[in-house]
Amino acid sequence: MLSRVAERIYWMGRYLERAENSARLVNVNSHLLLDLPKGVTLGWWPLIEISGSQDLFNEHYEEASEKLVVKFLIADAKNHGSLSNSIFYARENARTIRDIIPSEAWEKINDLFDFVKESLPGSMARKKRFAFLQDVTSRIQQITGLLAGTMLHNVGYDFLRLGRNLERAEMTTRIVDVRSESIITAETEDLAPFEQFQWVSVLHSMSAYLAYRQEVHGIIKSDNVLRFLMQNPYFPRSFARCVNETKISLLNLPNNEKLVELADTMLKKINKLSFKTADDPLDLLIDKLQIELSELNKSITKVYFSLERTQKTKKQKELPEEV
Repeated sequence: MLSRVAERIYWMGRYLERAENSARLVNVNSHLLLDLPKGVTLGWWPLIEISGSQDLFNEHYEEASEKLVVKFLIADAKNHGSLSNSIFYARENARTIRDIIPSEAWEKINDLFDFVKESLPGSMARKKRFAFLQDVTSRIQQITGLLAGTMLHNVGYDFLRLGRNLERAEMTTRIVDVRSESIITAETEDLAPFEQFQWVSVLHSMSAYLAYRQEVHGIIKSDNVLRFLMQNPYFPRSFARCVNETKISLLNLPNNEKLVELADTMLKKINKLSFKTADDPLDLLIDKLQIELSELNKSITKVYFSLERTQKTKKQKELPEEV
């Protein structure tokens, strides 16, 4: 497979996953508005922190109101990670590899792009936003299922899975890092009564509530939620599961020794933690894991996607100069 084709499959998977994550996050935050006790307000700034776009947001907006945050995450052309931009980039990558992916998948991705383009202007208000974002999420999940059921599970599919699982792993670290601190501001400083409520919202942010209830019984507690979201080997969006799926895909690819080693390092680091004591500072751990995910992405790019560009540059240097 040509490296440029592999790269486009990889980023198509990442952008589709990114768009789905954006839709889910905004919808969960919107739903929490209906469940908050009197005197407790919901902050929208944490969603900007989760997206990692604080500087860009502050550059263009003066306050993190619901209207501005939703616009930034869903429809802002200046935000390259917005839902609308992510779908645009996914479509552009898919368009260039139409002979590689099933035609039905390309049609679904193209339909998704057209749907968002036509529906977005009238779907930003709170009353219409939920249905719109639910529709986007469902359409992306249909595409994911269609690719899994009709695409050849060869090297190309391994690159698709690489992109999807790395994007999921990164989002999991961001949600755990930001949401586990505080997502609500009360009139009093004592937020203890709302601790369980906060962790329920963390689970909903990752569509993990039902799976968690099936695996863990009793009161929802921080250490149990953290272990589930970071270490559970069966939940598709847990950090350990995503990294392990990444490792499985890498094992099917050539020149994978360093990449598999990076994935193994992350798995060993996360699986040895207890999440019960202050001996495991979560914020420092998350920072290290995010750096390692970034390094893995850079290494994948260097090993698999830079090959063609390197060969072209070398070939150009070998050509004789024109007389």
